[in-house]
This record gives sequence, structure tokens and C-alpha cells, in this order.
Amino acid sequence: MLDTKLLLFILAGFFWGGLTAPISIKLAGIYGIIDIPDARKIHKGKMPRGAGLGIWLGYLLMSVIMSESIPELKYTATGGTLIFFCGYVDDMCSLSPFLRLGLHIGAASLVVLPLGLGAVVSVLAILWIAGLTSAYNLIDGMNGLCISIFIASSVALFTLGNSYAGIYVGAMALGVLCWNFPAAQTFLGDGGSTLLGYLFASHFLTAALPKIRSASVGELLVLFILFGGIPVVDTLSAFTRRMLSGKSPFYPDKKHLHHILISLTGSNILTVSIILFLQVLMLFLGIEFY
Repeated sequence: MLDTKLLLFILAGFFWGGLTAPISIKLAGIYGIIDIPDARKIHKGKMPRGAGLGIWLGYLLMSVIMSESIPELKYTATGGTLIFFCGYVDDMCSLSPFLRLGLHIGAASLVVLPLGLGAVVSVLAILWIAGLTSAYNLIDGMNGLCISIFIASSVALFTLGNSYAGIYVGAMALGVLCWNFPAAQTFLGDGGSTLLGYLFASHFLTAALPKIRSASVGELLVLFILFGGIPVVDTLSAFTRRMLSGKSPFYPDKKHLHHILISLTGSNILTVSIILFLQVLMLFLGIEFY
């Protein structure tokens, strides 16, 4: 039977995301939030960024409307605001990666600490949320890639019993995707990509809370890796590769998975399709393990 409420959430989110993207493009032009090509980037021309603005505003509005029925939204909305503005400011003037990491850990703590988990689990959960927040930013190097991964993850989350809030954010991302893929008219920017990573990780933690409370540390790590998916695997690989070569783990390069695949396939669409398939596969394994 058709779930009318679910359909309304999807339509509302989709049109909100699609209609607010042009506003973010206009603001990017006014305030000079422009992505300029350099040696480590794939795109060729200047591109407005900051499309995450509409997603952040939509989430904030939803958290106000649904705060009574979903109390944890006040924590994710507060943390999400911190994450978004950290990235949005970084889009305009680069911040220290250590400052960003500290803010990501602080925002993750807002979600984890009220849950009353044990010390070890709380630390792991905080590090995972903060890590996935950064991982989504690192994977955002190609049109449609980060958003597609987030949408697939949101659908997987709904199968675990996540509220309509997660589907609404996924639908907003789908609306923004229309402006980002296959030919981009705007980029998410650091504010948007980190916000998506943070929101997915936070929603997963609350949706999987019964399982997390009963899981061993080993089981918890498996869940975090599988549901973190390609962004987690790619980020761990990048950090390991850089440290083994004697560089800072935050040192940027062009050796991420999407860089390798685009050099092999020569196709943005094929590259995104391959990575999305791998992400869906990991999410499926995560659901089966769950």
C-alpha cells in the first residue's frame, strides 16, 4: 500500500533541495564562494559552491517542526549547524584541518553523549561520526559522487527503522543532485559535504541504538565500517598511504578511488556508477550483518 506520509516527505524534500540550490548559486556569486581549479582537482572551470546551504536550512526547519515527535533532532540540528558553518567558512577562507577536526568532534559529542553509552562505545561513536563527517568531504571530488553515496545510505538507513527525517534529507540531496550531476552547475562545498556525512552518521547512531548497546566492540567496528562504506575505506586508505610516504594524513593528493577510476574509465558517469555500486554492496552487507 502507498505510504502517503512517506511520499509527502520525499516530495517536500526533493522540491526544497531543488528550489533552494539556485539561491545558493546566487549567494556564492555575491560572496565569492567559488571553487577554482588546481592541480589536485578534476573540474576545469570556476564553479559556485555552497549548495549545502539549502540542505542545512531544510534540516533546521524540519527539526523545529518535528522536535516534539523526534527529540534527538535538537542535537543533530545543533551539531549540524556547527558542522555546516565550519565548512561554509572554510569554503571562503581555509581553516586549519586540526581546528575543523576539533569542531567535528565537538559536534559528534552533542549527539553521542546524551545517549548514555559506555565510555568505550561513546569514544568510538564520537570518532566515527567525526571521521565520517570528514570522509564525506574527502570523497566529494566528482560531480554527483558524494550526494549519490548519501542518498543510497539514507535509503539503507530507512530499512533499519530510521524515521522519515532521514528520508527527507535524502530527498533534499536528490533535489540538489539535479544541479550537480551529470553536468554540475554548483558544488556542495565543504559545508554541504561535511553536513551530509555528519547527518548520516548521527541518524545511523540513533536508528541502530538498540544494536549498538548490545554489540561487542568488534561487532561495532564492523557496523561502522560497512555503513560508513566507501568514504570510510577511501579515507583510511588515503591516511595510511600518506603517512607511509612520510606526509601528513591531511596532505591532499589525487590518489583517491575516484581519481584512479576516472583515469581508467575516462568517464565521470561510469566512475560514479562503479563507486555507487560498491557503496550499495557494502550497505547491503551491513544490513545483513545487522
